[in-house]
Amino acid sequence: MEDLFTAAARERLEARGPLADRLRPADLDSVLGQDHLLGEGAPLRALVDTDRLSSVILWGPPGTGKTTLARLLAQASAKEFVALSAVTATVKDIRSVTAAAEEALGQRGRGTILFLDEIHRFNKAQQDALLPAVETGLVVLIGATTENPAFEVNPPLMSRSTLFRLRPLDAPALGDLALRGLQAEGAVAREDALEHLFSTAGGDGRHLLTSL
Repeated sequence: MEDLFTAAARERLEARGPLADRLRPADLDSVLGQDHLLGEGAPLRALVDTDRLSSVILWGPPGTGKTTLARLLAQASAKEFVALSAVTATVKDIRSVTAAAEEALGQRGRGTILFLDEIHRFNKAQQDALLPAVETGLVVLIGATTENPAFEVNPPLMSRSTLFRLRPLDAPALGDLALRGLQAEGAVAREDALEHLFSTAGGDGRHLLTSL
């Protein structure tokens, strides 16, 4: 019964949560503004469609969908999924993930995807702790960063990862996102008001939805 109550409470919180969270895409086809990565025949989409996803670094400005994309990539695979923030995670956390990944592979035959948000916040020692598991393929790393990984991610980790750069959302993508937001809120907006929001959003989808 506790599980049922917990699930119901979570559903209510999600229903009242920020619009950006409520409108997270449910599949890769619903992701806006990243057709160069996810369109038909695009490089990242090809890796997913052929189940050949290996470690990747997602580099892009805030509000371009890095966290959402990481979760959808994991959803499209049969692997376990673990999410950590480099702001709070420690080397001990990395070792715990590695141990759990070994157990998942040994007992259930399932690989593990580790999503590490703000990977640039990890220092060299913390990044080095990731390397053995990434190098052997025990863990598929999806690192997200707003900073240039050439300067913020250790070269050995970069050499074992594929870099994908997310673009700021363009006007058509922002327009589609605004339409989703207005429909979800049961609201309407004047064209000039939307154009102002697009100009101030700066390609940041989260900023746009927060401003609606």
